Amino acid sequence: MKTITDVKSPDRDWLKTYYYLRFAVSAIWVALAFTVAKAMPALAAVMLVAYPAWDALANYLDANRSGGLTKNKSQMLNVVVSVVTAVAVAATLSHGMHAVLQIFGVWAILSGLFQLVTGVRRLKSYGAQWAMILSGAQSGLAGAHMLSKAAGTAPVSIADIAPYAAFGAFYFLISAVSLTISNVRQRAKAVEP
Repeated sequence: MKTITDVKSPDRDWLKTYYYLRFAVSAIWVALAFTVAKAMPALAAVMLVAYPAWDALANYLDANRSGGLTKNKSQMLNVVVSVVTAVAVAATLSHGMHAVLQIFGVWAILSGLFQLVTGVRRLKSYGAQWAMILSGAQSGLAGAHMLSKAAGTAPVSIADIAPYAAFGAFYFLISAVSLTISNVRQRAKAVEP
């Protein structure tokens, strides 16, 4: 069984870079959702499809870099669920935002569960995964909230999904910074006499 010190630096460096990238993409998505996309329905539609599609691609890239999809079943399932979500959102956009929010709610619950499992699995090998575990659990709660809003009659928009993405961005940033600090500590220990 690998321990934190057994993991090769490039693997830890990849994960750190991956978390920073996930933060950046999510932060840009949130900024656009709260500003430009509110006034541009076509852009909002593209963004609503792109968000789960990006999640699928990101999980695919990370799983491939971490031993492949068959070795990383939780990420493989996340890829599948995210692709299905992107297709479902594209097919549902014409039925209104309540239907889209309902799909996002189900996706948040499922992808959060798979992220939680991935974080727990990586905890022993990489350390610094507490934020990913917490993010996965909170994603389930966010999904339940979205489903509740989707069942209501109050108007909903991309701005109702943006807080979910903002929390995701925050947790990716915390994970990236935690892993950066962990890497510095590991390298400092390696050079101690």
